[in-house]
Amino acid sequence: MSTILGFDFGLKRIGVAVGNSILKQAQPLTIITAATNDDKFKAIAKLVAEWEPDLAIIGLPLHPDGAEHEMTVRCRRFANQLHGRYGIQTVLVDERYSSAVLSQARGEFIDDAAAAIILQQYFDDFNNEHDHS
Repeated sequence: MSTILGFDFGLKRIGVAVGNSILKQAQPLTIITAATNDDKFKAIAKLVAEWEPDLAIIGLPLHPDGAEHEMTVRCRRFANQLHGRYGIQTVLVDERYSSAVLSQARGEFIDDAAAAIILQQYFDDFNNEHDHS
């Protein structure tokens, strides 16, 4: 069984969800609200130590036509930092497929719920391509 963490990256908050390769059910876990990058990564380091994930799924925001923008670049950098700091394989998931769900979630819920939606989307749509069981 492999543990998988999902991330909804934002400049002010990072939503985190957790799931595993057997149940394939994403659960909201926590929201990281640290002010500095160093503090954010300290919080992530604690999660990595606690959950020992084999994979990290990061939501990739894109314009509706698929064009990248500033947050796309920041999410890619965040994924690279996760991989570089903790040696975790990362997969970027196009948020546009769940954008209607995500925009609704962001209005009514908070970032850990959005992270769970992103991770669940990976389980539902991408697990056959990236089977890590």
